[in-house]
Amino acid sequence: MLHDLCPHVVDGYLPVWIRNPAYRLVLLHRPDDPALLREAAENLWLHGPDWDDTAAGTVKRADALEAG
Repeated sequence: MLHDLCPHVVDGYLPVWIRNPAYRLVLLHRPDDPALLREAAENLWLHGPDWDDTAAGTVKRADALEAG
């Protein structure tokens, strides 16, 4: 559903403030999906500099899952 409503990171039918909780809900079901973690991190970077640390941590988690 997220890919249909937001085919690109910057535009789509869902505003950024809705995409963040939507990705959180999806990650509750698939917490070990590195590709999904990277998508969520890309969307967190759209929230502004306050979320940069969280986005970087999400990417590190995806890297660790792929490595291990």
